[in-house]
Amino acid sequence: MTAIVARIVTKLCPNKVINWYRSNARKLPWRNSSTSPWGVLLSEVMSHQTQVERVAPIWQEWIERWPTPAAFVQAGTDEILRAWGSLGYPRRALRLKECAQVIVDEHGGEVPEDVDKLLALPGIGDYTARAVACFAYGKNVPVVDTNVRRVVARVERGEALGAPGKKEIEQVAALLPEQNGPEFSVGLMELGALVCTARAPKCEECPVRAECAWLAAGKPEAEVKKRSQRFVGTDRQVRGKIMRLLRESDSPVEQKLIDDLWHDPAQLSRALFSLLEDGLAEQDEKGYFHLPR
Repeated sequence: MTAIVARIVTKLCPNKVINWYRSNARKLPWRNSSTSPWGVLLSEVMSHQTQVERVAPIWQEWIERWPTPAAFVQAGTDEILRAWGSLGYPRRALRLKECAQVIVDEHGGEVPEDVDKLLALPGIGDYTARAVACFAYGKNVPVVDTNVRRVVARVERGEALGAPGKKEIEQVAALLPEQNGPEFSVGLMELGALVCTARAPKCEECPVRAECAWLAAGKPEAEVKKRSQRFVGTDRQVRGKIMRLLRESDSPVEQKLIDDLWHDPAQLSRALFSLLEDGLAEQDEKGYFHLPR
C-alpha cells in the first residue's frame, strides 16, 4: 500500500495542479469565500447532469431569493418549480425542498459538515455529500466525479476511463495532500473539465503532462463512449413541454392546451401521468392541471 501511495503522489503533483487551478479556474459565482454551505449544496445539486454555464444564473437568483434553508422551505412548490426553469430533471427541485426541511428540523437550519450526516439528507448522494464537506467546510475528503476519475485513470494508470468502482475513492484519497487538499480536489475536477476532456484532450496545456502515463503510452485506446441519450421524441421531451406550459401559466391549464403540445396522444398521456405520479403536476376538481402548491 505504501508503494502505491508514493507512486500516486509522485505522478499527480498537488502543487502543479493547484498552481494551474489558481491561474485557469472558471469564475463561477459560488467559488468565493462568502458562499455559504447552503450555497455550495445548491450548486452541486443543480450542476448534476447540467452544464455549469446554465446553472450559474439560476443559482445566483436562488441564493439571492432563498439565502438559507429556512427561507427556502417557506417557498411554495410551484414557486420553486418555476424558479428551476429549464435546468432539467425537476425532481431535483422537489428533493431540495425535502432536504432543506430536514436541515431546518434536525440541524437547526445549518447544513451539516459531516459526510455521514450529509448522506442522510434526502436526495444527497455520495459525491454531493463529499463535495459539500470538502468545498464548504474544508474537509480533506476525496471528491470523485467523472472528471476526476478520468484524470486519475489517465495520469496514474495510463488507461482510458472505465467503469466506476469503489476503489477509486481510496485511490483519490491517497492522492490528497495534507495542505490545500480541497483546492487540489477542485483543481482535479477543473483539469478534467477543461483540459483532460473525454474528447480532444488538450495535453499540451496540461500541468502534469510530463508525469502522465497515458500520454507517455501514446494515448492508448479511445475512451469507451456511452451512446448519447436521445432526447428528441422521448417522453422526457414531452414532459418538458408540459412542464414549461404549466410554469408559464398564471392559472390552471385545460386539457386541450396540453393535447396541442404533442402529436402522439398515447405518449402525451403517458408523460402527463408520470408528472402527476412524480408530484410535479396536479389536477384540480374541474380537470385542469397546475403545478403543485
